[in-house]
Parts: sequence; structure tokens; C-alpha cells
Amino acid sequence: MDILKKYRASGGGACAVRNVLDRLGDKWSMLIILVLGKEGTMRFNQLHHGIGDISQKMLTVTLKILEADGLVTRKVYAEIPPKVEYSLTERGHSLLPHLEGLAEWAETHMQGIYTSREKYTAGV
Repeated sequence: MDILKKYRASGGGACAVRNVLDRLGDKWSMLIILVLGKEGTMRFNQLHHGIGDISQKMLTVTLKILEADGLVTRKVYAEIPPKVEYSLTERGHSLLPHLEGLAEWAETHMQGIYTSREKYTAGV
């Protein structure tokens, strides 16, 4: 079997790999999953402060997308003021080791990648 056939859309259906990468390849999704995986259940403001440079609107949008994909669960408590907590689902936890591996790989190889980029840009 041609390995590339596996990653091409077939019969009008979307390619699973591309579909997942579209979701997780944005600026924030992977980071949110990694933070929730490390810290466990978090309230919105804890998550916002834990990530730092994400806007509240972008955090809200990204959490909704992750919730729609079944990676994050949202629990609302009937309190005043409202209390909302986010945590990884079983599916989110199953993705975590793969994202942690990618994060480790990036940390290990980032300096070499920067060096390669500089050489390429310089025409070496």
C-alpha cells in the first residue's frame, strides 16, 4: 500500500491526520492540552494566567473547539460568582504522551533548527 494514500482524503472524506493537525496545529490548542495535562483540573483564570500571553477571547474560543472535539471537558458549578473548571477527557489524556513527546523533541532540537535556518537564510 502506498503510504501517501493513507494521508490523502478519499471519497470526499477528510484526511484524519490533516483534520487533527488543523485543530492541534494552531497557536494555542497544544499548549492548553499540555498545561491541563500537567496541572490537572483548572479554572478559567488559572489557565489564563498559566499560559500568560493568550487573550481571554482566544482562550475561550480554543477551549470551545477542544471541548467540541472531546479533548477537554467543562464543568459549571451553580454558584455566585459562577465557577467553571476545565480538565482533559480520556481522549485528551490519550493524546497527551504524543504531545509531550513532540514538546521534548522541539526542546532538544530547537537550537539546531535555529542554526539550520540561519545557514539557509545566509545561503550556506
